[in-house]
Formats: sequence, structure tokens, C-alpha cells
Amino acid sequence: MQSFLSARVTGWYAGFGRLGQLLADMGRALRDVRVWPGLTATQMRRIGVDSVPIALFIAVFTGIVLALQASYTFTGAVPLYFVGTLVGKTVMLELGPVLTGLALAGRVGANIAAELGTMRVTEQVDALETLAYDPVSYLVLPRVLAATIMFPMIVALAVAVGVVSGWITAVNLLDLSTVEFVRGLRLFYHFKDIWFGLVKSVSFGFAISLIGCIKGLSVRQGAEEVGRAATKAVVLGAQMILVLDAFWAVVLL
Repeated sequence: MQSFLSARVTGWYAGFGRLGQLLADMGRALRDVRVWPGLTATQMRRIGVDSVPIALFIAVFTGIVLALQASYTFTGAVPLYFVGTLVGKTVMLELGPVLTGLALAGRVGANIAAELGTMRVTEQVDALETLAYDPVSYLVLPRVLAATIMFPMIVALAVAVGVVSGWITAVNLLDLSTVEFVRGLRLFYHFKDIWFGLVKSVSFGFAISLIGCIKGLSVRQGAEEVGRAATKAVVLGAQMILVLDAFWAVVLL
């Protein structure tokens, strides 16, 4: 038992060490402006634009379910226009950013870890180092910047679609008019509701991409370890989203 705990603690220290080293390398790689800007634009398309369909799919059904469950909960006790309040608040503050982040943790985090892990196993990363190119400038920094920039854009789109799908559901399936839904939507609205979710999503994108890069570059053996790295990236990314969600709730709310 003692040896197991010792190994786990040593692994945690090693992980924090790799994280600190990678952040320092990223800071130095920012000066290599000839390399990462163009690659970042490419990664923004791969990480951001290609992730829009799954984000919109989740947002549509999140809005539908929230509207239906709100009408069931409020029956006879609360005015029905509070459906708009619940849909707007919940989608903007919590479910929009968090559900989208969890979905992208699976898509983006696993993709980054598997891609970089395969490049490490096939010695492509070593080839870059042999040719005096900085792997962080080519591989890590563009992915982290792209995810950090694109995540809030995807979340903003998902929040808008979620609210619209809740409105359509309320108007067509519930005894609620557009005026009443908008009344409920505006009732407790604050500008913080918007930027709170966007701030969270920025941190989600940074954490997910960074974890994927760390796990991918840590691969040393064959395809089996690449699969494990992708799985660990998804699990740790999801855990970090929940931790950051709680952190921002304490700090900003």
C-alpha cells in the first residue's frame, strides 16, 4: 500500500513537472512568429469549425429537454413563462458551456493525444528536433491557441442554438407564446450570464488541449500506449472541466 501511494505521488509530481516545463516551452515558442500563426489557423479549422456539428446537436436537444422538463416542474405552482427563465439561465450559465466542453474533451482531447502520440511513436517528433525545429512551436502551441480561441466561439453558438430550440419547443409543444417566453428569458437576465460561460469555455479549451498535448508527447511505445494516452486525455479533460466549472462559480458568482 505504501509503495502504491508513493508511486502515485511520484507520478503526480512528475506530471506537474511536465506541465510546468511545457508551459515554459510554450512561452519561449511565442517568439517563433514565423511558424505558429499559420499552423494555428489550420488548427482553428480542425478544432473549431469541424466541432460545430456535434456542439449544435447537443445544444438543440438540451434546449428541447430543458423546456419540456421546466413545464413539467412548474405545473400549477409557478407561472409558465418561467420556462424562458430556466432555459436561458441554465443554458447560458451551465449546460451550454459544460456539455459542449465535455463533448469537445472527447473529440478534441482524444484527437490531439492520439495524433501527437502517433507522431512520437513514429519518430516524427524526434525528426523535428534533429532538424533543429522546435516541436512546441510546430505541434503544441498552435493546438493550444486554436482551442483557447475557438472554444468560446463554439460555446456562444451552442448557447444561442440551445435558447432558440427551447423557445421553439415552448411555443409549439407548450401553452406558451413567444412574448411570454421572452418575458421569462429577460426576467432575471444579467450581462454576466453571457460572459461567465465564455470565460469558462476559454479555460476549458486551454486545459483540454494542453492535457492532450502532454499525454500525446508522453507516449514512448506502440499503438496500445497511444490508445491509453487518448483515453487518459479524455478522462482528465472531463475532470478538469468539472474542476474549472466549480472554480469559476466560486470566483465569479
